[in-house]
Amino acid sequence: MSAKPKYGPVREIGIGNRGVSGVFPGFGRYESTLERDLMEILRFDPEVEHVDPQPVVVPYVDRQGKEGEYTPDGLIHFKTELGPSFVPVLYEVKYRDDFRENWKTLIPKFRGARDFARREGWRFAVYTENEIRTPYLENARFLWRFKHRSPAGPIRQHVLRVLWDLEEADPDLLLCALCNDPDNRAEMIPVLWHLVATGAIGCDLNLPLNMRTPIWAEVQV
Repeated sequence: MSAKPKYGPVREIGIGNRGVSGVFPGFGRYESTLERDLMEILRFDPEVEHVDPQPVVVPYVDRQGKEGEYTPDGLIHFKTELGPSFVPVLYEVKYRDDFRENWKTLIPKFRGARDFARREGWRFAVYTENEIRTPYLENARFLWRFKHRSPAGPIRQHVLRVLWDLEEADPDLLLCALCNDPDNRAEMIPVLWHLVATGAIGCDLNLPLNMRTPIWAEVQV
């Protein structure tokens, strides 16, 4: 695990203005389904080390010159081996409708968070449904159930070796190359999705994942 310090939360997380709250394992409480969806993405992302919920209080000055305080939703830490370009991200999750309705009060808060993040060597980001509710989210949800279902070593090596020889295929073609019998192909499907979930098989997870998605082996065995 990384030696990066963990922050917060600096305030108690209650029910959000959307009337939805809960606990996401390993990430803490969320105040909206949109925030929960982002947690699903971050849990799946292999580059993420951990996330601190509501980690800091940020000072800001509003449009009338009045000082205030604002607490962003979280702080994303990336794995140290990725290098110094992967700086922590202080973030806010906001529905676009909420932003349109309250932009006059939100902009000064976000400016304060941006300036605070720069001083800390971080960056600040606002995530809306446009960034969160994407094919990547659906793929992360689907693949998560397979991520920790490790196949036996020889089976894993066989699948990767066949795919490496094919250079590029799709799941349907790979399964046909692996097994002549349809029943045996069905048994290989969880193995295939496990290898995609763990990054041993590559594909573009920003596009909908299906049996015609281009895939390739990321490692040679």
